Amino acid sequence: MQVYGIDLSKEKFDVNFLDVNGKEKHRTVKNEFSAICGFLREVPMGSILCAEHTGTYGDVLVFLCNQYGVGIALVPGYTVRHSLGLVKGKSDPVDAFRLREYGERFNDKLSFREYQGEHMSELRQLYSLRSQLVKARKELRTGAHARDQLPVQSVAANLILKASLDALDDQVEQVEKEIREIIMNDGDFKENYSLSVSVLGVGPVIAREMIIKTGNFKVIDTARKAASYAGVCPFPNSSGNMVGKSRTSPFADRALKTLLYMGAKAAVKHNKEYQLYYRKKQQEGKPHFLIMDNVMNKLLRTVYSVVKNRTPYSRDYICLDPREKNVNSSEKNVA
Repeated sequence: MQVYGIDLSKEKFDVNFLDVNGKEKHRTVKNEFSAICGFLREVPMGSILCAEHTGTYGDVLVFLCNQYGVGIALVPGYTVRHSLGLVKGKSDPVDAFRLREYGERFNDKLSFREYQGEHMSELRQLYSLRSQLVKARKELRTGAHARDQLPVQSVAANLILKASLDALDDQVEQVEKEIREIIMNDGDFKENYSLSVSVLGVGPVIAREMIIKTGNFKVIDTARKAASYAGVCPFPNSSGNMVGKSRTSPFADRALKTLLYMGAKAAVKHNKEYQLYYRKKQQEGKPHFLIMDNVMNKLLRTVYSVVKNRTPYSRDYICLDPREKNVNSSEKNVA
């Protein structure tokens, strides 16, 4: 199996591979539709591409690889750098070589990427646009608070500011409306959305965020992965006789973690099961934020459970002790 290392950038990408004689080759391909098609036609059957994950710069390549039946894996640059030991220097051709070497050495760890569907792509674009609009609105409002303290007020500046804020409010509302319509008009999105909001503590905002961030629960397909992605699961920190405090990873989606925290607070307040869990941990002497991390973990496990089982959350559901289940099943077998 031949591995192609690809270092992506906005206008081009560098390719490193071995020819039929085992000689190292390097080429540069424009990051545009026709040039990528020409490159993929020359790739032998059964080859795989190992490319650096650089966000939207690789979307066209991933889409066309799926069309041509070529496997492509996107690997974070951080992962590649820390897998090859001590390395010195950096350039696009060198990065392409390192990506090829990573693909050859860690072939069993590669996760091949499929391009997101049309609706998911539109959802993510709208989500990104909404984030930019909200950020611009926040900056304008922050500047307005400072200008309110000035002894002399500009009428023109205040009128323009008000018109800008009103326009941004309308645009944010319009984007949110489009997001809701896409989710409600797609069968899979709508079903997973309904199942998610059935969990007490998960509202429309958290449900939409999880659908977008997890790829409709398919890319991040387990609660354990989601907890790691959101940064709510602690990792051990010990070596030999040194036992340090377990901490959550700083490499996390802070926006999703913030929303999950708010959902966990609502669950602890309104859900008796979560209230009892919180009090139990409190009596054990656990600190507040550690307990809330556990509650967020519990919330994620519940959401993924209802989505996997296609059954809405029920407050009356009682989880039996697995030991009792085994006893009951053995009694039935004896009978």
